[in-house]
Amino acid sequence: MFEKPLGMRDTLPELYEKKHRVRTAMADTMFLWGYQFIETPALEYYETVGAASAIVDQQLFKLLDKEGHTLVLRPDMTTPIARVAASKLLDEDLPVRLAYSANVFRAQQREGGRPAEFEQIGIECLNEESISCDGEVIALLISTLKQAGLAEFQVSIGHAGFAQELFVQILGTNCRANELRKFLYEKNYVGYREHVNSLHLSSIDKQRLQQFLQLRGGEEVIGKALDIIENDKGKQAIIELKELRDVVKDYGVEEFVKFDFTIVSHMSYYSGILFEAYAGNVGFPIGNGGRYSLIEKFGKKASATGFAVRIDMLLEALGDFQLDNKTHCIFFSQERRKEAFRLADEMHEQGKKVVLQDITGVKNLDAFTKRFAETTYLIGGHVDE
Repeated sequence: MFEKPLGMRDTLPELYEKKHRVRTAMADTMFLWGYQFIETPALEYYETVGAASAIVDQQLFKLLDKEGHTLVLRPDMTTPIARVAASKLLDEDLPVRLAYSANVFRAQQREGGRPAEFEQIGIECLNEESISCDGEVIALLISTLKQAGLAEFQVSIGHAGFAQELFVQILGTNCRANELRKFLYEKNYVGYREHVNSLHLSSIDKQRLQQFLQLRGGEEVIGKALDIIENDKGKQAIIELKELRDVVKDYGVEEFVKFDFTIVSHMSYYSGILFEAYAGNVGFPIGNGGRYSLIEKFGKKASATGFAVRIDMLLEALGDFQLDNKTHCIFFSQERRKEAFRLADEMHEQGKKVVLQDITGVKNLDAFTKRFAETTYLIGGHVDE
């Protein structure tokens, strides 16, 4: 009777307060950067948001409405926002900056400790194609993580077009290129090397594919990438990363940034600069983002860029931190109830957390008082602190 659906979790009070503190700090930062918050329905039509999303069909929670239409619980926030933007927000053909904080749902085939429902907080900068916009989004990601209390982290930046262009150039087809990209998405570099060695390619092409794995580090790897790419689209990716490097430096956040050409995403709508945020001992990215063309699926020609941070991953990276839970408790008897209520009002006006407790409603007084930093007893005719 206490079991929950696979991958679902309860959020108990202490964890809820930690999530609230982190979420508020990040949301306040986004607000100061000019991003407006938006909410979308938890349920969307499968034919629109479900089909447009890059989340695989097996991970979608599906149900039917009374008319027999297939609905899905939103698997991400980027797709619903693209739907709203295309239908209501881009009529004036101006840049739009949006933010969100919401739960998303992705079905798990087996438990494995992975949640099927988790909270994302993020932003989308819509209808803005400049590299300055990509730099703004990355700088804002860094700022929000710092405001959340994270001191040590790294944002790795790559480009969706570079790996695909290199692989197709050498392997000849998108199918063979995607097979190789899968190893990168899974961070399976050993499998990548073994697969490259098994391919029927010239030694020069195999060497280029092996050298590709070395394109991770400081800004010097941008220059090294030129040595292994030949076509114009691949070179254009390098030009964009060079410009982005300068934007990041102008924001003064280059200490948090590395470049990694091996970054790929399972989200098929990414079309340009990609990035992932890593911290501490967390084995997965705590956040990611990039430039995408998803809005075009809703009939509006517009490019966008944004990021999403997993709140649960961020809390894991932050580790144990103490909340300011200093709470005052006022115990009162019936004859002094009104006095207790007035005292609580005064303390609330001072911004203090106060719990009011009728003395007759507690069986174990000692255990209850251990929860509070201070206790006041309004019982009988005297005040005892």
